Amino acid sequence: MLINLIVNALAFYVTAYIVPVLSIVLKPILILLTLPVNILTLGLFTFVINAFLIMLMSSFVVGFKVDNFGTALIAAVVLALLNVVLGKLV
Repeated sequence: MLINLIVNALAFYVTAYIVPVLSIVLKPILILLTLPVNILTLGLFTFVINAFLIMLMSSFVVGFKVDNFGTALIAAVVLALLNVVLGKLV
């Protein structure tokens, strides 16, 4: 449990360093505002929120470009799957 906490803390530190902190603040607000839709879709709307944040970050981070929303949605799903796999490994 302690190792998981340390890995998550380091991941947040790197994320905050590379990507603006906007997503850390904006994501919980978006999830709260879209809670009814999220409940109706059994949480799958979270992928849409993550895709929106990926698109938003592509406009801020130099050298990071996302062509369209479909690509961002696929990236959000892949990131979620990687998070699950890496979480199981730790």
